[in-house]
Amino acid sequence: MDTPGPSVRRPTAVLFDRDGTLVVDVPYNGDPAAVTPMPGAVEAVARVRAAGLRTAVVSNQSGIARGILDARRVAAVNARVDAVFGAFDAWCVCPHGPDDGCGCRKPRPGLVLEAARRLGVAPADVVVIGDIGADVAAAAAAGARGILVPTPMTRREEVTAAPEVAPDLAAAVEAALTGGAA
Repeated sequence: MDTPGPSVRRPTAVLFDRDGTLVVDVPYNGDPAAVTPMPGAVEAVARVRAAGLRTAVVSNQSGIARGILDARRVAAVNARVDAVFGAFDAWCVCPHGPDDGCGCRKPRPGLVLEAARRLGVAPADVVVIGDIGADVAAAAAAGARGILVPTPMTRREEVTAAPEVAPDLAAAVEAALTGGAA
């Protein structure tokens, strides 16, 4: 489709957005029972792991800042995601709201940089897969490769602006593993 971003070589780690990428987006989800994998997501993550790559989740959780959720409930949902997918090597969560000015909230690079640090890999050796423009913008800001997997919630301008777009998570993983374009 589009030309690849900063790196087309095989990565050493793949970072996934949580809501809308790994699991069905339930706004401000604090209920582990509401965790439902996106179609093909469990298999896509398993494929990344079978290829020997590290995995992490990078997730904005502004419900904490808004007082809708607390960190304990977010952790419970994340634990359920780990139970469904198998444990991820790292979880990096931004608890801030959009107006807090933090460096970790996507589209800023903090979550991607922190995940790379925790995994012991260079950001340039990371692929970030997400469903909104902020996910791929955070990847670019960190010097990583970003691949957008649009959902019905993804805005058209985010798709147009994305350096790489894949039709689904399996195709995004294939592009990441082969170093080819999505």
